[in-house]
Amino acid sequence: MNIDRNTAVALLRKYNQDPFHLRHAWTVEAVMRHFAENSGFAEEADFWGIVGLLHDIDFEKYPEEHCRKAPALLAEIGAPQPLVHAVCSHGWNLTVDVRPEHFMEKVLYATDELTGLIWACALVLPSKSVKDLQLKTIRKKYRNEKFAAGCSRKVIEAGAELLGWTLDELLERTLTAMQATADEVELLTASGERQ
Repeated sequence: MNIDRNTAVALLRKYNQDPFHLRHAWTVEAVMRHFAENSGFAEEADFWGIVGLLHDIDFEKYPEEHCRKAPALLAEIGAPQPLVHAVCSHGWNLTVDVRPEHFMEKVLYATDELTGLIWACALVLPSKSVKDLQLKTIRKKYRNEKFAAGCSRKVIEAGAELLGWTLDELLERTLTAMQATADEVELLTASGERQ
């Protein structure tokens, strides 16, 4: 069963009102779609996007039960097991023992924290736009553990390892995905997802 995006957005908005969390959901949705379309999984792009959109469904209201409360919330829209597994797997070794297995799950695990770090890097630019961000800036900020300290380098590096990529490859591919989808994310953020 495929979940309609409007249904997914309605569930997201039911449990998430904070603009920061909503922007993160739209960012990860767009990044996941980009990776699907550019990694030989274009026919699964809608599913990858829904996974990205709903990956933190329980985080705002139930932070202490992150990835453990998600199955019950996703059940409200009849989410299929692959969607539930994918959402829960991004909490692997953090809050749950659900290991990312599918390539898509590994991409989510690797890019979730990294999108936050890249966004933080963009915010220090005069334009505050990810489109103006350079890879060397991300590398420099990444090495500074105090910068965007809430973005776990350990998880990002474990994600790169899961994918069989170097850290630099993960940084570059995620930056490319965020730059390619920046306008879309800006529109969603500005509209408050009133579509």
